[in-house]
Amino acid sequence: MSVQERKERERADRERLIVETARELAEQQGWDAVTTRRLSERIEYSQPVLYSHFRGKREIIGAVALQGAAEMAVALRAAARAAKGPRDRVTALARAYLDFATRNPAVYDAMFQLDGGLAFAQEDTPEPLKDAFAALLESLEEVAGDGVHPGLFTEVFWAALHGLATLTRAGRLPPQDAERRTQLLVDRLAVL
Repeated sequence: MSVQERKERERADRERLIVETARELAEQQGWDAVTTRRLSERIEYSQPVLYSHFRGKREIIGAVALQGAAEMAVALRAAARAAKGPRDRVTALARAYLDFATRNPAVYDAMFQLDGGLAFAQEDTPEPLKDAFAALLESLEEVAGDGVHPGLFTEVFWAALHGLATLTRAGRLPPQDAERRTQLLVDRLAVL
């Protein structure tokens, strides 16, 4: 291995460490606790080293969001593959989405609530975000209904899931009805 390859590997390792540490700290104490000072203390590198990877917290949030989008895409596809038939697939997809949001609240916030400097629904949208949307679209296009654009249907379904995830987490919806809400969403929106 050349010196340059070793330096690139070490840089990538440091960057992963920064992102993982930020994610861990945010999940434990919230995003307000994630500061460059705290991160540099936890990873045992100076703040200038941290700034050599990310210009600030916004870029770190963006990196966590991209990591989360990739994980969400994997979870959504796994749920869809394990289901039998369109109804089960859409229900499994909705549950997997809501479960991801519940299990990873800080990551979910980085993806959809906080400014990570990422473009959505544009040419320059990063691939992990496009792939997470594609993971939804793959299962939903078959249930969009006649004359309904699958991408538009997926956006509406996603918006409904996001609303359920956000309102439930904020305590605005009673948790005991979560499953009934999910089933109502599937039954009313998907043409099965």
